[in-house]
Amino acid sequence: MDANLKNFPVLSYVMSRLPSIGPLRPSPQPNSGDDIEQPPPRPQPDVAFTDTLIERMPHLKDPKVMAAMSEAVAEIAQTRSILQTLGERPDHETIDFAKARLAEIEDQLSHQLDEISLESSSSSDDPEKVKREAAGREKSMFKAIIQLDEMHDAYEKLLRGAEEKLMRIYDSAVSEKGEVVEEVEEEVNEEVAEVLRMENIEKVDLSGRKLRILPEAFGKLRSLVAVNLSSNQLQAIPDSIAGLENLEELNLSSNSLLSLPDSIGLLLKLKILNVSGNKLTALPDSICHCRSLVELDASFNNLGYLPTNIGYELVNLRKLLVHYNKIRSLPTSVGEMISLQHLDVHFNELHGLPLTIGKLTNLVTLNLSGNFSDLKELPETLGDLINLEELDLSNNQIHILPNSFGRLEKLKRLNLEQNPVVIPPLEVVKAGVEAVKVFMAKRWVDLLIEEEEKSRQAAQVEQETGWLKRSVSKLGGVVSSVSEYLGSPRTPHDPCLDQQL
Repeated sequence: MDANLKNFPVLSYVMSRLPSIGPLRPSPQPNSGDDIEQPPPRPQPDVAFTDTLIERMPHLKDPKVMAAMSEAVAEIAQTRSILQTLGERPDHETIDFAKARLAEIEDQLSHQLDEISLESSSSSDDPEKVKREAAGREKSMFKAIIQLDEMHDAYEKLLRGAEEKLMRIYDSAVSEKGEVVEEVEEEVNEEVAEVLRMENIEKVDLSGRKLRILPEAFGKLRSLVAVNLSSNQLQAIPDSIAGLENLEELNLSSNSLLSLPDSIGLLLKLKILNVSGNKLTALPDSICHCRSLVELDASFNNLGYLPTNIGYELVNLRKLLVHYNKIRSLPTSVGEMISLQHLDVHFNELHGLPLTIGKLTNLVTLNLSGNFSDLKELPETLGDLINLEELDLSNNQIHILPNSFGRLEKLKRLNLEQNPVVIPPLEVVKAGVEAVKVFMAKRWVDLLIEEEEKSRQAAQVEQETGWLKRSVSKLGGVVSSVSEYLGSPRTPHDPCLDQQL
């Protein structure tokens, strides 16, 4: 729930010094073992981090400075307490689903009200009111999900605002003591200025230049085809980057980017995008409009999810690298990436794969290792990856491989280390990938035979039961006919028989 203390160093330090608040830390997980009536032990602040911060900002030890800062973070504590009660932030796909359902409910209600207005009802109940109340009850759950997400979003903004406020308090305290506060002037790097003066330049390499800013004028270099800005200190990319209409390669790796501009979606010719090694918590939804993308590397960030519609738009993507993030689930649209050949999602928090994963029939390598206790099973559709050659499932909690596994005929490399695998048996796993494929293929055939036998027996029982039913039906027909005969009127009585001789 709380942001990384390295993103909010002063705020984290101040809160760690307040007994009634405590340092920034994740909210307790359910069933964590803590006694409800006995509060959990207070986490200790990172000593090395604290020492570094104090060395850089020695006035944090001043009681007056701490007193002023303590008052500034009271709202943080209240908000955090509320959010801990409400629960963790819902994932991106859940939010999108909730919004879509709200729109569907509104649409359905509109149609129902139109039908009611055309019909004359004699019922004492107000049908319009009944429909509105039913829709309101259904919408309340989805509204609650969206409101919870908005509260978490507001909390993050509150954290950023509090950090800035604390920095102003510190700078004010330093100024009162007559010390000179060193200010870093953001000047345009000489090499960048030289590049801006060039005309018709196609390739630019400004990697490792310790750049802190990229000027807005950079977006005027419309002839650029490839740009390398890796290994700098950039915290933001200007919106004007949308002006690089011919850009095909963009390397922003190893910077300090917190987000990407929405305007990046206007780079319609972009084929290779590398944003690895930054501080991104999300990719903008507009990235889906970069339909020419062939390779996307967003590894080594803090991503919690991928855009919901990413698969529907990036149909030309061949390589997707999102390892070393905090992704809990892949969107179902990932199955629409029909050109995808390499997918790396290792060292995340994956709880499983969408069933649509089986539609990636061009996939050659798949790395799902290092999701540890989160990844426990794989979908049966995994067997539909007919061109898969390399599969890494190491360091997970997988007990059973899917029954369809034997259909991965092209699989050459398989890593199942550090998994509590039961099926196939350990001796089969040690024998290698071919032995695993043979075992799972035989298991698949045995299951099919068993299923066929069950179907045959069920059909036989149905046949026997059907014969008995037909026999009973015929007997019933005979009995019915006899009954009708016995109960039918006799031949009319001849009155001549009653005459006296």
